[in-house]
Amino acid sequence: MTQRIKQLPQYHWFSLGIILCFTILATLFAIHKEYLWMGISICLAVTGIWWQYALYSVHTKRVLFMIDALENNDNTIHFPEEEPILKSRDINQALNRVARILYNVKAETAQQEKYYELILNCVNTGILVLNDSGAVYQKNNEALHLLGLEVFTHIRQLNKVDATLMKKVESCRAGDKLQTTFNNERETINLSIRVSDITIRNEHLRILALNDINNELDEKEIESWSRLTRVLTHEIMNSVTPITSLSETLLSIANTTDKELRHGLQTISATGKGLLAFVNSYRQFTRIPTPEPTLFYVKGFLKRMVELARHQNPCNNITFHTSILPEDLIIHADENLISQVVINLLNNAIQAIGIKPDGKISIKAYCNQEEEIMIEIQNNGPAIPPEVAEQIFIPFFTTKENGNGIGLSISRQIMRLSGGNITLLPGNEPKFLLKFK
Repeated sequence: MTQRIKQLPQYHWFSLGIILCFTILATLFAIHKEYLWMGISICLAVTGIWWQYALYSVHTKRVLFMIDALENNDNTIHFPEEEPILKSRDINQALNRVARILYNVKAETAQQEKYYELILNCVNTGILVLNDSGAVYQKNNEALHLLGLEVFTHIRQLNKVDATLMKKVESCRAGDKLQTTFNNERETINLSIRVSDITIRNEHLRILALNDINNELDEKEIESWSRLTRVLTHEIMNSVTPITSLSETLLSIANTTDKELRHGLQTISATGKGLLAFVNSYRQFTRIPTPEPTLFYVKGFLKRMVELARHQNPCNNITFHTSILPEDLIIHADENLISQVVINLLNNAIQAIGIKPDGKISIKAYCNQEEEIMIEIQNNGPAIPPEVAEQIFIPFFTTKENGNGIGLSISRQIMRLSGGNITLLPGNEPKFLLKFK
């Protein structure tokens, strides 16, 4: 390659030398008044100059043609390397080598971009790259999933999701750490946003890292409630157990005919036992066993759950509609624990409908684009008021006269332990969504 590079200047100087010789000869012939030979020398010199210019034009056109072909991703470009003129042959060989090198560099760059794009789509953090005009340069699948968008090219499209979210994204700057909450079609998203920036090719870009912190908040909330429940049940059990035991002992040894005293001791004993039973029921909240996941078919599982719910709650006025796509859908989870969640939701749905005629409970199971298993349970009972919807997963919160308020909170904890979650979807009819990752 070094020898070929050195040959190009040799041809160049050789051609210039010939032109210079003819020019000197023309000058000498002019001095000696040999006008014929002077004219011939001038013609030869002009011909040499024209020949150099023609070669330069041809080679320039070939270089421009090569550049255009590379810009259009045309890798078939090839200049003939068997030309009779040695100089053109060497130039063509050099252009072919340059074209191969540039095409390989371009192909490697495209592969690297694809590689980085695949990496971005594998992370659980949403990534957005925006310029100062709000155009979206880059985004990954997690960002689209969090924002509930299929196409995202400019931040103005966030106005369809949430106007407040769009304003925060539009005004954020490098170093900002933001938090915002909005509702998409599936659930409520509690979004954490971290902003950094970079300048590429003299253009300033902002990089936004998006994370849904609902899971973190829910886990901390569940942990706090669990600790509080353990403390309260421990203290209540320690205080009530001796009282119950003592009242029973006094009843067994007392030979009194005083009816009021005996009735009082019986009341203390009965109340103590009732309180112990009440506290013991709340221990369920802190004693959920570790899930032992197995594979099971959703179709057969849901059929058993509907039959069990019908058996526990006679409901001739309610029809069940089940849709499973595909029919051989499989879940990897602890079937016994998940059955508690589904039965609780079905029982709640039946109780919400009550004696309403034409009651309807629909159950849909499917797999979304992220290959997560989704189960929706919806009923046509009365809508859940917004102020109630915000609290239904809080332990011990209930709107039922005889409810204990731990059914949904236990369901949420089971789903968290199973690696999924449970949410109440917005709408006029109560609809719960179980998501298995």
